[in-house]
Amino acid sequence: MVTRKSQRKSSSSIEPYALDKQIGFLLRKAHQRHRAIFSRDIGATLAPTQFAALVSLYSEGSTSQNLLGRRTAMDSATITGVVTRLVQKNLVSKNSTPDDDRLSIVELTERGHDLVTKVLPRALEISSSTLEPLSAQEIRALLALLAKIT
Repeated sequence: MVTRKSQRKSSSSIEPYALDKQIGFLLRKAHQRHRAIFSRDIGATLAPTQFAALVSLYSEGSTSQNLLGRRTAMDSATITGVVTRLVQKNLVSKNSTPDDDRLSIVELTERGHDLVTKVLPRALEISSSTLEPLSAQEIRALLALLAKIT
């Protein structure tokens, strides 16, 4: 009978790999919790990536599509798709600059501005709901640690 390495007991002092103790697994579960709450409260209106783009434009103002992607931690292909869908929903406009038609400037439309203003209070509630099992001190520590590793 052939025994797989993963089934053999290790004689070293290395702990066995426990999936439910790994950072990636725990972050994924936390993300799933947040996505479920977001989907329940806002999801019919906006995807989280669309919301992030709108909030960035609301907070920082009009910007190039490339910079918007960097601000929202989205790669080029993702931000392109997000902006395309937001243009289709008439929540943003996208125009080339007079100096360089390769450079796209994205800005909120009036409809986009109104939607962000309406949804922001719910977004704060979503963050609170996601973090609800934690104390205030734990929340501060978690957010500080996540910021540190990102």
